[in-house]
Amino acid sequence: MRPKDTTWVGEFAASPRAPAVVAALLAAAAVTEAAVRVAVTGGHGRSPAFALLAVALLALATTAPPVLLSTQTAAVAGAAAAVLSLTAFGTFTAAGAVAVPLALHRLAAGAPAGRGARVALAVALAAPFPVVALCDPRLAGEVRVLALLAASAAPAAAWAGAARAARAEARVHSTARQVTARSLLEHTARGERARIARELHDVVAHHISMIAVQAETARLATPGMPAAGAQRLSEIGDTARAGLTEMRRLLGVLRQDAEVETAERRPQPGLQQLTELVDEARNASGAGVRLIVSGPAAALDPGVELAAFRIVQEALTNARRHARGAAVDVEVHYTADALRLRVRDNGPGAGAVPPPAEGAGGHGLPGMRERAAAAGGTLRCGSGPSGGFVVEASLPVAAGVLR
Repeated sequence: MRPKDTTWVGEFAASPRAPAVVAALLAAAAVTEAAVRVAVTGGHGRSPAFALLAVALLALATTAPPVLLSTQTAAVAGAAAAVLSLTAFGTFTAAGAVAVPLALHRLAAGAPAGRGARVALAVALAAPFPVVALCDPRLAGEVRVLALLAASAAPAAAWAGAARAARAEARVHSTARQVTARSLLEHTARGERARIARELHDVVAHHISMIAVQAETARLATPGMPAAGAQRLSEIGDTARAGLTEMRRLLGVLRQDAEVETAERRPQPGLQQLTELVDEARNASGAGVRLIVSGPAAALDPGVELAAFRIVQEALTNARRHARGAAVDVEVHYTADALRLRVRDNGPGAGAVPPPAEGAGGHGLPGMRERAAAAGGTLRCGSGPSGGFVVEASLPVAAGVLR
């Protein structure tokens, strides 16, 4: 955003009364100067009264309408009045020399439709001035100089007006595109967070339900349990059920935008399904897709496994979309404190994946970052050291915190 001009010049230029004030000042100056020139030259042999009236009217026509109205008719009328004043009475004022380029500037800075034709018209309207200035021997030296100055400044003013209008339109369009891209990206991020929340809701609900069931089973199946212990187990079950109810009340509403039939429900995927995922990617792309597992495999929290599965799934989808036919390696490395994922293709690299803030593509990368952050981990993506595109994620072995 451009800083606001707080000076009196900036405030005056932004005022809707500015054109009227400028037109009035130029008209007054033009009429005064024209009257003085007629008094000095005598109006080229015409009656002084008639010459004074005609020159005053031509001076007004040269300055007031073109500055007040940014239309083709006003610009043509102003230029024609200036040329007529030059040819018929040998007068051209300094105010007119300012008003003509200003009028052509406003003409070229109008609406985008037909701007090229208006610029050509502005150049054509400036053409008679040098012809008259160089061919009419009756013109005084200062009048000839003013006409040549107007002829030189008019085309430049027209091009400047067209360029200024084009820059303003480009800024408006760029701002609109940025707002649209930010809105789309935020909408995508919210949707991905909602999807993560729905899936983690299933995982957490399963664990809390198991706590309630195990507490009730221990209370009923343990012979000779003291009454105090049985009461504590009963309270644990009640607390678990109450927590489950509250969680469903807060997060269960997220299912309203993704209702599915009961027959379509299935357990949340995890690392055990990576082999099937790699096989599906290999069959869909027809390219080589390898799964490389290293380190001592261990059972991880379901939320971490779900995040890992979704990150690999999205990385394979991006590789298939942006590096069609490229071989892909999926590396899963177990360590004592983290699960490390690396998905690398031998495609063209980062230039194949559009940035998230442009166009309709590129939403997989923010989604993967949301997955990693929701599980308490980190994710990095970009060009690999030897080419291709690489997605690397590090997820802690413990469950992340639902955001």
